[in-house]
Order: sequence, then structure tokens, then C-alpha cells
Amino acid sequence: MAPEHVDVLIVGAGLSGIGAACHLQEECPGKSYAILESRGAIGGTWDLFRYPGIRSDSDMFTLGYRFRPWRESKAIADGPSIRRYIEETATEYGVRDRIRFHHQVLSAAWSSEGARWTVTARRTDTGETVQLTCSWLSVCSGYYRYDEGFRPRFPGEEDFAGQIIHPQHWPQDFDATGRRIVVIGSGATAVTLVPSLAGDADHVTMLQRTPSYILSLPGRDPLAQLLRDRLPARLAYPIVRWKNVLLSTLLYQFSRRRPAAARKLIRRLTEKQLPAGFDVDTHFNPPYDPWDQRLCLVPDGDLFAALRRGEASIATGRIRGFTEKGIELESGEHLDADVIVTATGLNLLPMGGMSLTVDGRPVDVSETVSYKGMMLSGVPNFSMTIGYTNASWTLKADLVAQYLCRLINHLDAHGYVAATPVAPPEGADRPFLDLASGYVRRSLAALPKQGRRTPWRLHQNYLRDVQLMRRGTLEDEGMTFQRAVPAPTTEKAVA
Repeated sequence: MAPEHVDVLIVGAGLSGIGAACHLQEECPGKSYAILESRGAIGGTWDLFRYPGIRSDSDMFTLGYRFRPWRESKAIADGPSIRRYIEETATEYGVRDRIRFHHQVLSAAWSSEGARWTVTARRTDTGETVQLTCSWLSVCSGYYRYDEGFRPRFPGEEDFAGQIIHPQHWPQDFDATGRRIVVIGSGATAVTLVPSLAGDADHVTMLQRTPSYILSLPGRDPLAQLLRDRLPARLAYPIVRWKNVLLSTLLYQFSRRRPAAARKLIRRLTEKQLPAGFDVDTHFNPPYDPWDQRLCLVPDGDLFAALRRGEASIATGRIRGFTEKGIELESGEHLDADVIVTATGLNLLPMGGMSLTVDGRPVDVSETVSYKGMMLSGVPNFSMTIGYTNASWTLKADLVAQYLCRLINHLDAHGYVAATPVAPPEGADRPFLDLASGYVRRSLAALPKQGRRTPWRLHQNYLRDVQLMRRGTLEDEGMTFQRAVPAPTTEKAVA
């Protein structure tokens, strides 16, 4: 029996996948589609991560969908609220019934003759292997490896008598009450965990090898609160959304063009929120410029408040090793601990680990060039959703979904069956993600390259991308279109 066929197959039922399905229903209403989700729930990252205090590191007026207003008062929202927002969107738009849970995509093979993908998935609940075919494959699985975070091994771990936890696998029955906790890390996860644990724990120490830039943001957006009672949500939402887009773009551009001034500004804002005499130069003075790595946001300065109250502290230095009662630093300082949390980062896994072949030829993603940050050179009818690194993920995800719908409609209108990007004639040598963060550096070799000019360059600029992807041409030097391959004919011999 032939595999089930759909026009569009979406991989992933998280923020990006649900958004892509909603756009597809509204803008390509005649297309059939299905969503394959490897886990048993909607939400992706926001369902997987359950550590205390998990929250967005972007404001919800830009992390929320453009087409469905975020109506809660919190600008920086907790994980359960975000998961509920995604679930409610799926229900409201009738997407939930199109999701096939427990389907982990293993591979996808493109046939130019049939102009379709054959996708192989494994049922994670039964172990069964299933196949579907589709005309377009849209991968919305993000780039985190869901089954395993980055976890370096430390000398002496076996000597530690307490509990070691990685945030990606947080135990549901964990109780912080009265315990001394050391959180290793200085990124978004660490600065979320420390104030969340500090209220119950005896003491929490954030142990960092290198400081991060940390900015305080109001937990509730003042403009959103002002407009909430004065305008309908459909009018207030885009106003607040664009205000936040412009502010974040301004901060990013200011940081990149005048890094010394940005560093001074962030330091001044940080100093105001720290206890008198706090060693700012040691603990809040990164050796890199702002936005070389992603800035960490803390709602209402909750991390700084925990430091002021003495419930938390920061230690900066290298680890010599674990001991029976905690961690010893190279400086000789010892941090007593009952629990050690290794908030040491994430692993990237492009396309959820699936493999691609085109007409029997394996695709080495690292040898491809990204087209508009969403397609790969030489790979037909394939798109992937990768959000911004300097702004909300969903800003880019929405643009990718809209562009995909425009492209699919363009194929139908002109009688094409496939769209295949090509690499720039001069080649491409720039990394796909321009961040110095450890999780990015560890994974760059497995990611596609980007070029030095449009349409092969990722601008990481929402204002430019709105013009490029929502209104820009679909036919440019980076894209080729194909018509159906004629079926072979058999000539009859004539006597």
C-alpha cells in the first residue's frame, strides 16, 4: 500500500510548528498537511523544560504570534503560561487534530521524478516504523537536542556526596528547602534558576567561569498595561509589539556599533541594582562585547534582588574539582553544596538529527549554503525554521511561515513542482550563527554556511527581513524553479 501523502509535512509541534500550521491554513487553505511530533505533547521547548522558574528570555509581545495577541499581563512569561498559549492557539485554529504524536522523523528522501519527499519516522511509543510522502517538508524542530544537554565532566564528581542535576532533566519531586545549592553557569538558565531557588534554599551560589551581560526588564510592560483598558487587543498588541521590536533593534545596533558605550551603560544599570561594595569588575564585567553572546534578561531584577537580600551570591573562577562536600576552585576557595546544578548549556542538533537525501545523494548540511536563513542550497521543497539570536525567535518564525506560504502559492500559480535554492557563484564562508556562545561554537561545523550578501546572508534584522520575506521578490538569483519531469515513453517498433 502506498504511503499516505500530504501537501506539506511539518516536523515539530512547538512554537514554530504550530505557527507554521496556522499560517498554512489561513494562506494556503486548499493544502493538506500533517504535523509529526516526536514527543507526546504540544509545546516543544516549553513542554520539555520544567526546571524552577523557567521563563521566556524575550518579551511575549514579540515571542507571541503576530496573528494571535498575547493577552496576559506578564511581558516575561513563565514556561507553563507559554505552553498554555501554544496549546490554546492549536485548539483555536483547529491544528491539534493534525498532529501525529510520538513520531520521530529519522530520514527524508527527495525524488525529482515524483517531485516529493518520502519521510521515514519511528513511533516512539510502539517502535513501529512509518512512512509518509509530501510535496513540501517544513522542519520546525528548532536546533536544541532534546534528549541530552551539554554536560562536561568535572574531576572528582564521584566523590560528591550530594545530588547533581542538569536543568534539562529536572526531577519533579525536587525540594530546595534548607539546602545549599551551587548553580554552575551564567547564561539564561542559570540566572533564571538562582532567584527561583533562593527563596526556599538555605543559600544559592551562581558559579561562573565567565560573567554575562544581564539586563533587568519590567515583568509587566507599562505601555501594554496602559493600552489594555483603552484599546481592543487587536489594536493594542501590534503597537506594543512594534515598540518592543524597535527598542530591541536599537539596543542591538547600539551595542554592535558602539560597544564601549554599551558596555558602560549596562555596567551603570547593573551597579545601581547591586549591594554597596559589590565586586562588579569580577562578577559583572564580561571579557567580550555586548551581543557577542546573547544578553540575559531578568524580570524586575529578581537576580539582583536575591543578591541584595543575601539569599544568593556569585563566585567567579575555574573549577579545580568536586569534593565530598561541594566544589573547590582553582583559587583555593571552597563552595559548600548539598546540590550542584550543571546549567552548563545545551547541545545543538540541526533538523532534529534527521538525515536528508536528494535523488539518492546524501545531503551534508555543513556543505550547503543557507538561503534567506530558511532553505538549503541544492535541496528542493525543504524549509527549516531558525529564529533570531538577537531578538524573539517567533519574529523570524512568523516570517519564514509567511514566506513559505507565498512560495507554495507561487509554485501553483506558475505550474512549478519544485523550488531549489542555489549557492552564490562566489561561494560562502560565513558561519550560520554569528554568536560566540559555547553552544554555538561547539556546533558550527554541522551547520550550513551563509554568504556575504542577500539572499544568502542572515541579517539578524527584523526590519530588513520584513521587506525581504513578506514583500520581496520570490524569483531572485538564489532560487531556481522546476516543472514536472516528463514520464519516460516507450517507442513501439514499426515493422
